[in-house]
Amino acid sequence: MKPTKVAAVVAGSVMALGAAAPAMAAESMAVPTSLNGGLATLASEGLKTDALSSTTDGSVVKTVGDTANQLNKTTQSAPLIGGLPLGG
Repeated sequence: MKPTKVAAVVAGSVMALGAAAPAMAAESMAVPTSLNGGLATLASEGLKTDALSSTTDGSVVKTVGDTANQLNKTTQSAPLIGGLPLGG
């Protein structure tokens, strides 16, 4: 296909999607959409998350720590292929 034909197909698809999408309008939104509104919400409510906890199961920090411990145990018990020592 020629580039102009591709551009016409894409533009027509976008116009069709825009015409088929329902119009959504609301008086007030529950979630702040501005930077100041978001910062004010965080300041008043605080950030409530356990994602960076090292004791919560499934958190990123605990998963990385557990993986590092497993790798250390594996490299201590089995030498590398070819018999090269690990530099630790």
